[in-house]
Parts: sequence; C-alpha cells; structure tokens
Amino acid sequence: MQMDYVAVSSSNIAAIAYDDAGRVLGVQFLNGREYRYHGVGRPVYMGFLGAGSKGGYFNDFVKEAYVCTRVR
Repeated sequence: MQMDYVAVSSSNIAAIAYDDAGRVLGVQFLNGREYRYHGVGRPVYMGFLGAGSKGGYFNDFVKEAYVCTRVR
C-alpha cells in the first residue's frame, strides 16, 4: 500500500499519512523507522495533524491504542 506522507514539525516524527479505505495511519520517524497503525479513525488522524505536540499526541492517542506493523 502506497501512502502519501505529510511532513510535520516534531523532534521525533518526520511525517504522517492516512488511508481512508483501510483506516491505516502511517508514521515515519526521524530515525528512519516507519510504522502503520490499523483501525484508526479519520478524527484521530486529523487530531494528529492539528496537534501542537505531535509526539505528545502520538503517545496519548496512537502508540498503545492500535495494533501496528513495522514497515521499515
């Protein structure tokens, strides 16, 4: 699955993407790792995009809340 990432301003996260059809959130980290979080609703993605602290939002609403797979 190809995802279109949007660069974000964060000390740890490089970019995020979302696939509506699959409800998949993609997260690329500055260290080069990429993960996909499954079953994520669009409001979570929109909240992530708009969050003042991307890392804080990720830790509070994504990291432990969804099953993920490592892409690289």
